[in-house]
Amino acid sequence: MTVWTRCSSELLAKLISQFCTENLLQPVDNRLDLGHVSYTFSATRGAFGSWRVAPDSVRRTTAGILGNDESEIATDPVQFLVDAAVVLGIDGSTVAGYVAELSSTLAADVRMATTAVDQSELLDLHHSRLEGHLTGHPLLVANKGRLGFSAEDSARYAPEARTPLRLVWLAVRRGLAEFRGTPDLSEHAVVARELGHDAFKAELDDYVWLPCHPWQLDHVVRTQWARELASGEIVVLGEGPDEYLPTQSIRTMVNISQPQRYQVKLPLKILNTSVYRGIPTHCTLAAPMITQWLRGLWQRDEVLRCTELLGEVASVTVRHPQLSAAGIPYQWTETLGCIWRDPLDPRLQPNESAWPLAAVLHVTPSGPLVEALIAKSGADARAWVAQLLSVLLKPLLHLMHHYGITVNPHGENLAVICGPEGLPARLVIKDLVDDINVSTDPVVARGIEPDSHDRVLPRKPWHILRQYLVDALLLGVLNPLSDLLADAGLLSGKEFWDMVRGEVVLYTDQHPEYADRLAATGLLDETFARYPLNGYRLTLGYADLDTRPPIPATGRIPNPLHRP
Repeated sequence: MTVWTRCSSELLAKLISQFCTENLLQPVDNRLDLGHVSYTFSATRGAFGSWRVAPDSVRRTTAGILGNDESEIATDPVQFLVDAAVVLGIDGSTVAGYVAELSSTLAADVRMATTAVDQSELLDLHHSRLEGHLTGHPLLVANKGRLGFSAEDSARYAPEARTPLRLVWLAVRRGLAEFRGTPDLSEHAVVARELGHDAFKAELDDYVWLPCHPWQLDHVVRTQWARELASGEIVVLGEGPDEYLPTQSIRTMVNISQPQRYQVKLPLKILNTSVYRGIPTHCTLAAPMITQWLRGLWQRDEVLRCTELLGEVASVTVRHPQLSAAGIPYQWTETLGCIWRDPLDPRLQPNESAWPLAAVLHVTPSGPLVEALIAKSGADARAWVAQLLSVLLKPLLHLMHHYGITVNPHGENLAVICGPEGLPARLVIKDLVDDINVSTDPVVARGIEPDSHDRVLPRKPWHILRQYLVDALLLGVLNPLSDLLADAGLLSGKEFWDMVRGEVVLYTDQHPEYADRLAATGLLDETFARYPLNGYRLTLGYADLDTRPPIPATGRIPNPLHRP
């Protein structure tokens, strides 16, 4: 079997698995009837009602010319989508858009498979370099769609390219651009820290300086902002001195030349994992303010002080002079700006290591990376997993129930710091603004909130707050991790979910004062709401929208933490 065929077969299996899990398709006896064709497969069922289709088991059956059925091994996710389009209720433009995303994802999967390295090599990689080996969102099928990137762009700028790049610095006239920072940071201090005091030797005091992704400069700034470039309102200063690597999110850059310098989040006008990857102006404006508020909570709280908050400490907002009016599709209004984030490396003690939480889901040619992480620690699987779950869940449960605050704790937004012996020791939380939600009910402990604007700190009822933990962490990380551990013979699914439940019960027992909030979040309830990430893209289609619409709930899923 060629690498392409193997990757295509795996993507098809994931496509069927996720569409069945989200109830977009309803198989009967592991068979999907799609009108003129049918698909059969072998599958197992997991927690949350999830489906796991075996990649080498899918067969496609059509009616032959003489009335006899013709069956063949199926490996093509694009053919499956076309076959299923009528049953899924999607139109031609949506089929075409999703085929483009599937094809781009498959091409990236093949590139990754041909350059994959074994567990032993990944164990010693710096966290910034490990990002380029991880295979993307475990639930979203077209997780490397990147519409807008050419093949050459993907080979140059995608995380799996593992190719350092330099950012281009711009100067934008004040009034068009606005700098904001936490109270301890001035605009000049940020630029000096990032570039050095003599950078570019330019006298541009009437301008705000900011970095720009080289792809964005070529494809968006030089075209959409051509007038401002011609008039001198925007000046291209040149490449910065440092090299960066993209994280899994593509638009966040980690400095590998000077790891003590900031991470940088930059807009990219590409469609990836359901939305265009720009940066909304309300995010750049609010980021330092949100960081300062959260820092105050962290400093006063014994539980949170044991986690690392990578604050978004400074930003530049650039509003387009004509396109900032209401009703303009957001892909055109979020094209220029930046957010500077605290770096991770200064938070590490001697002999500590860190890795993105998504690393526990990575499978190498020699087996799951989590297997090697456990072996490196010298602990048995149960002890290592228990430590990981404690590091993850204790602060997130506390943040939600003590403060009424949630982050979006998926595998890209969290990282884990391990001690010298390799056991998980501390949680790292990042990517804050636009992912922070607070309870509709006022909570005294969180103090005076920095802004009541709904788009900065959206107010949500308790059962919606819990959904961020459920979808991003329980479904998006822990469920596939449970499957990996079970497949490797390290820990059964029942043992794993008993341990997760144990963390929730422990927090509940230790905090009777939050009984009402714990009942309202209902983490041990019989079911949760289903939010179909893949169905969202199919329902939404590919039309331009002025805002990012919320994902609608569709039905219920069983909760593996529930006990009758």
